[in-house]
Amino acid sequence: MATQTGKDAGTRVVHRRYVPYSHAHYAGNLVDGAYSLGLFGDVATEMCILTDGDEGLFASYSDVQFKEPVRAGDVLEIVCELVKVGTRSRVLELSVSIVARGNPNQEQPGAAEMLDPPLVATTATGTVVVPG
Repeated sequence: MATQTGKDAGTRVVHRRYVPYSHAHYAGNLVDGAYSLGLFGDVATEMCILTDGDEGLFASYSDVQFKEPVRAGDVLEIVCELVKVGTRSRVLELSVSIVARGNPNQEQPGAAEMLDPPLVATTATGTVVVPG
């Protein structure tokens, strides 16, 4: 849900997503790093629609950092903040945080817990372009 409208720096879009077990790719129910990049594409698309009335296109990522593993059973919060507005380009600060994590055990296989504070899993700076 967007918290502000317009083409102003500081405009933010926030999504939340549960990571299903069908997305686990590695041992320990880990998902691949591309999963976070796909989520960045989702929030960036909403940002472009919000600010420019167009889905826009990703032009580049810079400074992508994978800080914590993302696992199936996690609940993620994906944040996109508009930090710079050009004629056709928009620079975005992006982050994926783990706000809840599955913690199954034999007595309660569906156990999970909210994380306080959330774990920052992935960060990046992205540039999108929109029609002029």
